[in-house]
Amino acid sequence: MSVESKPIEASDAPSEVPVIESLTDFITLINKATEKLDPRYVVKVFRLIGSVRNEITADVLIELIESQYPAENEHKSYLISTLKPFVTGQSDVKMEDVVSEDDASKSQLTQIFTPEVDMFVHLLVQIFLHDTYELKALDRFNGSVLTILKSYNLRTLDNISAKIWFYILRSKELLKDLYPIRSELLIALRSATLRHDTETRASIITLLLRNYLLTNDINQAYNLVEKTEFPENASNSLVARYYYYLARIQAIQLDYSAASECVITAIRKCPQTKSSLGFLQSSNKLSIIIQLLTGEIPELLTFRDPVLEKSLQPYFAVTKAVRLGDLKLFNDALEKYGDRLKKDDNYNLVLRLRQNVIKAGIRMISLTYKRISLKDICIKLGLDSELSAEYIVGKAIKDGVIDATVNHTQGYMQSKEILDVYSTVAPQEEFDRRIKFCIQLHNESVKAMRYPMSTNRIDLKADIEAREREQELLQYLQDTDADDFL
Repeated sequence: MSVESKPIEASDAPSEVPVIESLTDFITLINKATEKLDPRYVVKVFRLIGSVRNEITADVLIELIESQYPAENEHKSYLISTLKPFVTGQSDVKMEDVVSEDDASKSQLTQIFTPEVDMFVHLLVQIFLHDTYELKALDRFNGSVLTILKSYNLRTLDNISAKIWFYILRSKELLKDLYPIRSELLIALRSATLRHDTETRASIITLLLRNYLLTNDINQAYNLVEKTEFPENASNSLVARYYYYLARIQAIQLDYSAASECVITAIRKCPQTKSSLGFLQSSNKLSIIIQLLTGEIPELLTFRDPVLEKSLQPYFAVTKAVRLGDLKLFNDALEKYGDRLKKDDNYNLVLRLRQNVIKAGIRMISLTYKRISLKDICIKLGLDSELSAEYIVGKAIKDGVIDATVNHTQGYMQSKEILDVYSTVAPQEEFDRRIKFCIQLHNESVKAMRYPMSTNRIDLKADIEAREREQELLQYLQDTDADDFL
């Protein structure tokens, strides 16, 4: 009996269900989440919507609006007018059929119309305009969506509003108009905090951090992290994004040890799905740079991962140059892969590795030669002058990279005998670091576990109903608990 094979087959198999039926089923799940006050049904919808979003068209959305919205609803007309310019005309007959259905079924549909359904349909329109790259239409539509979103104050809308805010900022990002939206995001963050809206609050914090990083406002991003508290019970995708942005901020501010911990947490929290592949690549790229900046060399298996191997080619070349301490090889890697590094927003961080390359080269020289002239060091490292070599060697000695002395009069470097590392406290510190990491991983795993309900209850009937409800949810949500990276 295999519990995991069933959802994998269902998700990987091509769906033969029409898109309109799938969207109607999603609305049914959203109504169920509203009725039972359980957001996991909405999370399930977001996870499944990725399989049909490529098939969503203006015709399908208009058909859905006609079937779900009451005739007197004020939002119906402008939703249809927004989608009309993108109609292909293939489903006009279908739309007429839907409108001409009997009054009983139509009244039944309008009875289940809720604010959650309204905002979900708005989210579908946002996704359609975003995927078809109709950015100006999406930006105009977002203004109306924002007005409607502010009029609602329902906790059942938290997950949907978090996704809506994502597409609002995404449209501004693609239009290169990042500054005006900040005031709206800050107002929404204050409202979400006062309303204890965990999901929207976590989403807006990550969106603000992304906004600040895209405009290189690192100090404002750091102030936001210092003055806000990220919700602990947010979804995994938002936690992964938050730690990734936090790692980037700390790496820019030279706090490499804290940045390393954050980027490792981001990789662990990242949902292992195809939709999160881009995020996983970006996280591993940043992790490799941070390891190099801290003086560590990433394992070779990291670059041999079939999923990441192609995207990590520039970082493998940089890692090879740092490991060998070859400044010429490092400059060649920058010249060859500079455009790709700039596209990843990692070029400035890679430039900091030049000193690490020089230090690695000096360390290899100090281990190879007991005495070597500054002129030979200058030739081996490709430096401009002996004065530069003397300065760099002195800096390496001061930083503790090598254990040597410099003879200024005769112009040579004298290496000292290598001490036994086990006679120092370095192994103890490394062992302590690993123990703390394991304890943190254990604590997070315990928090993520689901415990059986207590049997010491007075109302046994209510306990049985709760157990049945839990079994129903577990059966329906038996696949992974990760969110879809829309």
